[in-house]
Amino acid sequence: MATFFGEVLSVYSRAVEEDDRDDEDGENEEDVEIRRELEEKRKVHLKWCSEECQAIEENSDKKRLCSHLVIAVGTNAAGFVSAFILNSASWHRVGWLSVWNERSRGSGPMPAPPAPGEPGCVIYQQKDDDSVLICQCTCYVAEDQLFQWTEQLFMCLQKRGLTVTVLSDVPVAEYKTPDYIHGSDVPFLRALSTSAYKGGVICPFVEQPNIVTGLPAAVLCHCQVHGIPAVLYQNYSDVIGADSYTMEAYRLAVSSTKGIKLDPPSTDVLQEFTKVSDIHGNLYT
Repeated sequence: MATFFGEVLSVYSRAVEEDDRDDEDGENEEDVEIRRELEEKRKVHLKWCSEECQAIEENSDKKRLCSHLVIAVGTNAAGFVSAFILNSASWHRVGWLSVWNERSRGSGPMPAPPAPGEPGCVIYQQKDDDSVLICQCTCYVAEDQLFQWTEQLFMCLQKRGLTVTVLSDVPVAEYKTPDYIHGSDVPFLRALSTSAYKGGVICPFVEQPNIVTGLPAAVLCHCQVHGIPAVLYQNYSDVIGADSYTMEAYRLAVSSTKGIKLDPPSTDVLQEFTKVSDIHGNLYT
Protein backbone atom coordinates (compact mmCIF):
# COMPACT_ATOMS: atom_id res chain seq x y z
CA MET A 1 0.00 0.00 0.00
CA ALA A 2 1.37 3.47 -0.88
CA THR A 3 0.62 6.85 0.81
CA PHE A 4 0.22 10.22 -0.97
CA PHE A 5 3.91 10.91 -0.43
CA GLY A 6 5.08 7.61 -1.97
CA GLU A 7 5.84 5.90 1.34
CA VAL A 8 5.24 2.13 1.20
CA LEU A 9 3.38 0.75 4.20
CA SER A 10 3.08 -2.88 5.13
CA VAL A 11 -0.49 -4.07 5.45
CA TYR A 12 -1.38 -7.33 7.16
CA SER A 13 -4.65 -9.16 7.04
CA ARG A 14 -6.14 -9.44 10.50
CA ALA A 15 -8.28 -12.36 9.36
CA VAL A 16 -5.24 -14.36 8.26
CA GLU A 17 -3.46 -13.68 11.53
CA GLU A 18 -6.48 -14.80 13.54
CA ASP A 19 -6.87 -17.98 11.45
CA ASP A 20 -3.22 -18.87 11.94
CA ARG A 21 -3.51 -18.30 15.66
CA ASP A 22 -6.61 -20.47 15.84
CA ASP A 23 -4.80 -23.29 14.00
CA GLU A 24 -1.86 -23.09 16.38
CA ASP A 25 -4.10 -23.08 19.43
CA GLY A 26 -6.25 -25.93 18.10
CA GLU A 27 -3.29 -28.24 17.51
CA ASN A 28 -2.54 -29.96 20.76
CA GLU A 29 0.31 -32.25 21.71
CA GLU A 30 -1.67 -35.32 20.71
CA ASP A 31 -2.17 -34.02 17.15
CA VAL A 32 1.53 -33.24 16.86
CA GLU A 33 2.44 -36.72 18.08
CA ILE A 34 0.05 -38.40 15.63
CA ARG A 35 1.50 -36.42 12.73
CA ARG A 36 5.03 -37.30 13.84
CA GLU A 37 4.15 -41.00 14.02
CA LEU A 38 2.61 -40.92 10.52
CA GLU A 39 5.68 -39.20 9.09
CA GLU A 40 7.91 -41.81 10.71
CA LYS A 41 5.72 -44.63 9.47
CA ARG A 42 5.78 -43.35 5.88
CA LYS A 43 9.57 -43.37 5.71
CA VAL A 44 11.08 -45.77 3.17
CA HIS A 45 13.58 -48.26 4.58
CA LEU A 46 16.13 -50.39 2.75
CA LYS A 47 17.03 -53.70 4.36
CA TRP A 48 19.69 -56.14 3.16
CA CYS A 49 19.49 -59.83 3.95
CA SER A 50 23.17 -60.67 4.42
CA GLU A 51 25.50 -59.29 7.08
CA GLU A 52 27.96 -58.15 4.41
CA CYS A 53 25.29 -56.04 2.72
CA GLN A 54 24.15 -54.65 6.07
CA ALA A 55 27.74 -53.55 6.74
CA ILE A 56 27.68 -51.61 3.46
CA GLU A 57 24.38 -50.03 4.51
CA GLU A 58 25.82 -48.92 7.86
CA ASN A 59 29.07 -47.62 6.33
CA SER A 60 28.23 -44.64 4.12
CA ASP A 61 31.75 -44.59 2.63
CA LYS A 62 31.54 -48.18 1.38
CA LYS A 63 29.50 -48.61 -1.78
CA ARG A 64 28.23 -51.75 -3.46
CA LEU A 65 29.75 -52.40 -6.90
CA CYS A 66 27.09 -52.94 -9.55
CA SER A 67 27.41 -52.73 -13.34
CA HIS A 68 23.70 -52.89 -14.16
CA LEU A 69 20.51 -52.26 -12.21
CA VAL A 70 17.15 -53.31 -13.62
CA ILE A 71 14.04 -51.85 -11.97
CA ALA A 72 10.67 -53.37 -12.87
CA VAL A 73 7.63 -51.26 -11.93
CA GLY A 74 4.14 -52.66 -12.40
CA THR A 75 2.37 -56.00 -12.73
CA ASN A 76 3.57 -56.98 -16.21
CA ALA A 77 7.08 -55.60 -15.78
CA ALA A 78 7.47 -57.56 -12.55
CA GLY A 79 5.81 -60.59 -14.14
CA PHE A 80 8.27 -60.50 -17.04
CA VAL A 81 11.21 -60.36 -14.63
CA SER A 82 9.82 -63.28 -12.60
CA ALA A 83 8.92 -65.48 -15.57
CA PHE A 84 11.87 -64.78 -17.89
CA ILE A 85 14.75 -64.00 -15.51
CA LEU A 86 14.15 -64.91 -11.87
CA ASN A 87 12.67 -68.27 -12.84
CA SER A 88 16.26 -69.53 -12.92
CA ALA A 89 17.64 -70.98 -9.69
CA SER A 90 20.74 -68.77 -9.94
CA TRP A 91 18.86 -65.74 -8.59
CA HIS A 92 18.15 -65.14 -4.91
CA ARG A 93 16.74 -62.34 -2.78
CA VAL A 94 19.32 -60.02 -1.20
CA GLY A 95 17.18 -57.19 0.14
CA TRP A 96 13.95 -55.24 0.03
CA LEU A 97 12.53 -51.75 0.39
CA SER A 98 9.69 -51.41 2.86
CA VAL A 99 6.97 -48.93 1.90
CA TRP A 100 3.91 -48.06 3.99
CA ASN A 101 1.16 -45.75 2.74
CA GLU A 102 -2.59 -45.56 2.23
CA ARG A 103 -2.50 -48.10 -0.61
CA SER A 104 0.13 -50.55 0.60
CA ARG A 105 0.12 -53.46 3.02
CA GLY A 106 2.03 -53.73 6.23
CA SER A 107 1.64 -52.35 9.72
CA GLY A 108 5.01 -50.86 10.54
CA PRO A 109 8.00 -48.98 9.20
CA MET A 110 10.07 -52.17 8.96
CA PRO A 111 7.86 -55.14 8.05
CA ALA A 112 9.14 -58.63 7.45
CA PRO A 113 10.40 -59.50 3.95
CA PRO A 114 7.44 -59.83 1.57
CA ALA A 115 6.40 -63.36 0.81
CA PRO A 116 6.45 -64.55 -2.83
CA GLY A 117 3.47 -63.18 -4.72
CA GLU A 118 2.81 -60.33 -2.27
CA PRO A 119 3.25 -56.67 -3.24
CA GLY A 120 6.61 -55.18 -2.37
CA CYS A 121 9.96 -53.95 -3.62
CA VAL A 122 12.38 -56.86 -3.59
CA ILE A 123 16.03 -56.82 -4.72
CA TYR A 124 17.56 -59.90 -6.38
CA GLN A 125 21.08 -60.91 -7.30
CA GLN A 126 22.70 -63.89 -9.00
CA LYS A 127 24.52 -66.30 -6.72
CA ASP A 128 27.65 -66.45 -8.89
CA ASP A 129 27.57 -62.88 -10.25
CA ASP A 130 26.98 -59.86 -8.03
CA SER A 131 27.44 -57.28 -10.80
CA VAL A 132 23.74 -57.21 -11.74
CA LEU A 133 20.87 -56.31 -9.43
CA ILE A 134 17.15 -56.52 -10.15
CA CYS A 135 14.60 -54.54 -8.15
CA GLN A 136 11.05 -55.82 -8.60
CA CYS A 137 8.45 -53.30 -7.44
CA THR A 138 4.72 -54.09 -7.48
CA CYS A 139 3.59 -51.90 -4.57
CA TYR A 140 2.33 -48.33 -4.73
CA VAL A 141 4.88 -45.63 -3.84
CA ALA A 142 3.23 -42.35 -2.87
CA GLU A 143 4.43 -38.99 -4.19
CA ASP A 144 5.98 -37.97 -0.88
CA GLN A 145 7.94 -41.26 -0.81
CA LEU A 146 9.44 -41.18 -4.32
CA PHE A 147 12.52 -39.16 -3.35
CA GLN A 148 13.11 -41.36 -0.29
CA TRP A 149 12.76 -44.52 -2.39
CA THR A 150 15.38 -43.51 -4.94
CA GLU A 151 17.76 -42.15 -2.30
CA GLN A 152 17.58 -45.34 -0.25
CA LEU A 153 18.21 -47.58 -3.25
CA PHE A 154 21.05 -45.63 -4.85
CA MET A 155 22.93 -44.47 -1.76
CA CYS A 156 24.48 -47.92 -1.30
CA LEU A 157 25.48 -48.36 -4.96
CA GLN A 158 28.71 -47.26 -6.61
CA LYS A 159 27.67 -44.80 -9.32
CA ARG A 160 30.82 -45.25 -11.40
CA GLY A 161 30.26 -47.85 -14.13
CA LEU A 162 26.56 -48.24 -13.25
CA THR A 163 23.84 -48.43 -15.91
CA VAL A 164 20.14 -48.45 -15.05
CA THR A 165 17.25 -49.93 -17.02
CA VAL A 166 13.69 -49.21 -15.91
CA LEU A 167 10.70 -51.25 -17.12
CA SER A 168 7.29 -49.69 -16.46
CA ASP A 169 3.64 -50.50 -17.16
CA VAL A 170 1.42 -47.67 -18.44
CA PRO A 171 -2.28 -47.82 -19.48
CA VAL A 172 -2.65 -47.10 -23.19
CA ALA A 173 -5.48 -44.70 -22.26
CA GLU A 174 -2.81 -42.29 -20.97
CA TYR A 175 -1.00 -42.25 -24.33
CA LYS A 176 -1.66 -39.01 -26.22
CA THR A 177 -1.53 -39.10 -30.02
CA PRO A 178 -3.46 -37.46 -32.87
CA ASP A 179 -3.63 -40.80 -34.67
CA TYR A 180 -5.98 -43.65 -33.93
CA ILE A 181 -4.36 -46.57 -32.13
CA HIS A 182 -5.38 -49.91 -33.61
CA GLY A 183 -5.85 -52.85 -31.31
CA SER A 184 -3.14 -54.74 -33.18
CA ASP A 185 -0.61 -52.04 -32.22
CA VAL A 186 -1.01 -52.67 -28.49
CA PRO A 187 1.14 -53.27 -26.49
CA PHE A 188 3.99 -51.03 -27.63
CA LEU A 189 7.10 -49.54 -26.04
CA ARG A 190 8.34 -45.99 -25.76
CA ALA A 191 11.76 -45.01 -24.40
CA LEU A 192 13.27 -42.14 -22.46
CA SER A 193 16.93 -41.85 -21.42
CA THR A 194 19.27 -39.61 -19.47
CA SER A 195 21.89 -37.49 -21.23
CA ALA A 196 24.64 -39.80 -19.93
CA TYR A 197 23.11 -42.83 -21.63
CA LYS A 198 24.96 -43.49 -24.91
CA GLY A 199 23.47 -46.86 -25.82
CA GLY A 200 20.80 -47.47 -28.41
CA VAL A 201 17.10 -47.98 -27.80
CA ILE A 202 14.82 -50.57 -29.38
CA CYS A 203 11.79 -48.33 -29.85
CA PRO A 204 10.83 -44.68 -30.50
CA PHE A 205 11.28 -42.13 -27.74
CA VAL A 206 8.31 -40.78 -25.80
CA GLU A 207 6.55 -38.23 -27.97
CA GLN A 208 5.27 -34.90 -26.72
CA PRO A 209 2.97 -34.13 -24.95
CA ASN A 210 3.31 -37.52 -23.21
CA ILE A 211 5.06 -37.42 -19.84
CA VAL A 212 6.61 -39.89 -17.42
CA THR A 213 5.29 -39.90 -13.86
CA GLY A 214 5.59 -41.79 -10.59
CA LEU A 215 8.48 -44.02 -9.59
CA PRO A 216 10.00 -44.33 -13.12
CA ALA A 217 10.19 -40.54 -13.37
CA ALA A 218 11.81 -40.30 -9.92
CA VAL A 219 14.45 -42.87 -10.84
CA LEU A 220 15.21 -41.21 -14.17
CA CYS A 221 15.47 -37.76 -12.53
CA HIS A 222 17.86 -39.12 -9.91
CA CYS A 223 20.05 -40.67 -12.61
CA GLN A 224 20.00 -37.47 -14.66
CA VAL A 225 21.10 -35.35 -11.69
CA HIS A 226 23.91 -37.74 -10.72
CA GLY A 227 25.10 -38.42 -14.27
CA ILE A 228 24.12 -42.10 -14.29
CA PRO A 229 23.37 -43.68 -17.69
CA ALA A 230 19.75 -44.80 -17.54
CA VAL A 231 17.01 -45.74 -19.98
CA LEU A 232 13.30 -46.17 -19.34
CA TYR A 233 11.00 -48.40 -21.37
CA GLN A 234 7.30 -47.68 -20.91
CA ASN A 235 4.99 -50.49 -21.97
CA TYR A 236 1.61 -49.10 -23.08
CA SER A 237 -1.02 -51.81 -22.78
CA ASP A 238 -4.80 -52.15 -22.67
CA VAL A 239 -4.84 -54.84 -19.96
CA ILE A 240 -5.12 -54.19 -16.23
CA GLY A 241 -3.57 -57.46 -15.03
CA ALA A 242 -0.72 -59.79 -15.85
CA ASP A 243 -0.75 -60.78 -19.52
CA SER A 244 1.82 -63.02 -21.23
CA TYR A 245 1.64 -61.08 -24.52
CA THR A 246 2.29 -57.79 -22.71
CA MET A 247 5.22 -59.32 -20.81
CA GLU A 248 6.81 -60.40 -24.09
CA ALA A 249 7.15 -56.75 -25.15
CA TYR A 250 9.97 -56.30 -22.62
CA ARG A 251 12.10 -59.09 -24.08
CA LEU A 252 14.11 -56.97 -26.53
CA ALA A 253 14.63 -54.25 -23.93
CA VAL A 254 16.53 -56.63 -21.63
CA SER A 255 17.97 -59.19 -24.08
CA SER A 256 21.15 -57.16 -24.67
CA THR A 257 21.84 -56.55 -20.97
CA LYS A 258 25.14 -58.14 -20.03
CA GLY A 259 24.88 -60.58 -17.15
CA ILE A 260 21.18 -61.33 -17.64
CA LYS A 261 20.10 -64.49 -19.38
CA LEU A 262 16.53 -64.76 -20.60
CA ASP A 263 15.06 -68.22 -20.23
CA PRO A 264 11.81 -68.75 -22.18
CA PRO A 265 9.28 -69.75 -19.53
CA SER A 266 7.08 -72.80 -19.88
CA THR A 267 3.35 -72.54 -20.38
CA ASP A 268 2.75 -73.61 -16.79
CA VAL A 269 4.96 -70.80 -15.47
CA LEU A 270 3.16 -68.14 -17.52
CA GLN A 271 -0.22 -69.46 -16.44
CA GLU A 272 0.89 -69.24 -12.83
CA PHE A 273 1.48 -65.49 -13.21
CA THR A 274 -1.64 -64.74 -15.24
CA LYS A 275 -4.34 -66.90 -13.64
CA VAL A 276 -4.74 -64.64 -10.59
CA SER A 277 -5.46 -61.57 -12.71
CA ASP A 278 -7.87 -63.59 -14.88
CA ILE A 279 -9.93 -64.47 -11.82
CA HIS A 280 -10.05 -60.93 -10.42
CA GLY A 281 -10.69 -59.47 -13.86
CA ASN A 282 -13.96 -61.34 -14.25
CA LEU A 283 -16.93 -58.97 -14.26
CA TYR A 284 -19.15 -61.50 -12.44
CA THR A 285 -16.85 -62.35 -9.52
